[in-house]
Amino acid sequence: MAGFPKDVYYLYQSVWTDKTVLHILPHWNWKIGDSVDVWAYYNHADEVELFLNGKSLGSKKKSGDDLHVMWRVPFTVGTLKAVSKKDGKIVLTKEIKTAGKPAKIELTADRKSIKADGKDLSFITARVVDAAGNIVPDADNLIQFSVKGDAEIAGTDNGLQTSMESFKSSRHKAFNGLALVVVQSKEKEGNVIVTASSQSLQTASLIISTKK
Repeated sequence: MAGFPKDVYYLYQSVWTDKTVLHILPHWNWKIGDSVDVWAYYNHADEVELFLNGKSLGSKKKSGDDLHVMWRVPFTVGTLKAVSKKDGKIVLTKEIKTAGKPAKIELTADRKSIKADGKDLSFITARVVDAAGNIVPDADNLIQFSVKGDAEIAGTDNGLQTSMESFKSSRHKAFNGLALVVVQSKEKEGNVIVTASSQSLQTASLIISTKK
């Protein structure tokens, strides 16, 4: 749904592809006193070491048929960092941070230039982030999309399989801090301004060019 990778996407990659993978989950926005099971999917490495705010929580190795490693971590606001190693050398490093309150929307397009043929599409992801640019993992703000220029909104989504919202609406609630708008060209060249807005959030816009 929406093309947004779920955690299991990285599990599949770590087991059945040659791509070097390190992925930690879940997010790091919880309540003080919560005990959180932190998982890591990895490959091409011997072990993974986990750090919380710079303090090592130890290294873990997969054994037998294990597909992940796990630490049970008391929640503390800050940064979780996982480091995969092979023969003592770092392979990959991944971090997740505690996000603050939703502050603004960020837009990114898979393509900023599409054909002006009335068919071509640009898939634009809206991220709800805090003031520091960290995605807010539990953000579900209602986002209104609009297009100015020779293009139209072909659909919207958020990746939530149980959502009852219309795919053809110009507005969609975020899920896990994400929403998607699909913009379809018309048959005239030019620049198209795509805007995403939501109450209490800083509005975001980007330009898509359409060319013959």
